[in-house]
This record gives sequence, structure tokens and C-alpha cells, in this order.
Amino acid sequence: MPELVTSWGLLGVTALLAYLLGSVPFGVVITRAMGLGDLRKIGSGNIGATNVLRTGNKAAAAATLVLDGAKGAVAVLLARAFVGAEDAAQTAALAAFVGHLYPFWLGFRGGKGVATFLGTLIALAWPVGLAACATWLVGAALTRISSAAALIAAAVTPLWLWAFGQGQMLILVIVLTILIYIRHAANLARIKAGTEPKIGQKKG
Repeated sequence: MPELVTSWGLLGVTALLAYLLGSVPFGVVITRAMGLGDLRKIGSGNIGATNVLRTGNKAAAAATLVLDGAKGAVAVLLARAFVGAEDAAQTAALAAFVGHLYPFWLGFRGGKGVATFLGTLIALAWPVGLAACATWLVGAALTRISSAAALIAAAVTPLWLWAFGQGQMLILVIVLTILIYIRHAANLARIKAGTEPKIGQKKG
């Protein structure tokens, strides 16, 4: 955990602005703009890139992935640039992540947070972020299941913190990982039952 040097008022403003940025539902915006329908009524109903891919439009899925990651990264970078302290940067990371999971625009029913998780990690400590992305890619290649890859990447990230000497991020990463596992509870049940869809496979 970083040293708390920023005033509570400024941290509160940082959290609010980061939450608003994180809550932008790019998957919903992109699919509607491209005439692909309401993403919440497609596949799993999730607003993330994996569900966008179930529309069959790879460009839309790629754009959603990049933008969902970017909003987390931008929140962190802006906090670091304008506040100039790591406690503000980590506050922004958490708030942007929560914004994606629970966006008020959509009645607090958002995504699973994986892309935003990776984006915030890259902005906070890029070696850790890239290692987490690589872990997701390996997990996806081995399992062909996006949710399984996400859970593996989240669980392994604390080890990358240790490897790259970023222990001050441990509490944040533990909180984000717990939230990812909570949001993936249904996926975990389907993985156990052997019914979780493969990457690119349409669900129900």
C-alpha cells in the first residue's frame, strides 16, 4: 500500500472522476453504434469484449477490449499527472474498476472487469501489467475459455508484484482480484460443470 499523502478531499474527487470514466459502457456504445443490437440481450448479456465477440464482429470486440482497458489506464495516468501521488493513482485504479463493474448508467449492472483490471495494471506498473496480459493469453490458449484465463491471470498477479518489486500494489490487487472472482461466480460454476462457452462460441 502506498503512503497516504493526498488529502481525503482530493482523493474523493479523484475517485469520483475515475468512477465516471470507468463506468462508460463501451461495449454497449460500440455495438449500438455499429447496429449490432443491445449487447445486454446478446449471449451472456455481459457488456465486455468476450460477449461482444459473440455478435460475430471481431472489430467491435477488439475496440471494446482496447477501450475498456484504456479507461482504467487513463484514469490512473490522469490521477498521477494531476495529483502526482501514487495513493491517488491507486485510488483512481480502484474507482475506475468499480465503475466498470457497477456503472450507474446501466443500473449498476456492468461487466466482469478483466480488461479494465489489465489496463490499470499497465498504467500503474507496466511490467506487472504486461506479465498479467501474458498470463491471460497463456491461460486462454490452454483452456480456450476467457473467464478461466481471467481468473488465472488475476490469481497469479500477486506473484508478478513480488517478481517486479511492486509490493505497494498488493492490497489493491487483492481487492481487485476478489471482485473479479465475485463477478465470475457464475462462470466458475459453469467451468466446474463443463458448460462454460469457449472463446468465440455463442452462448444460449
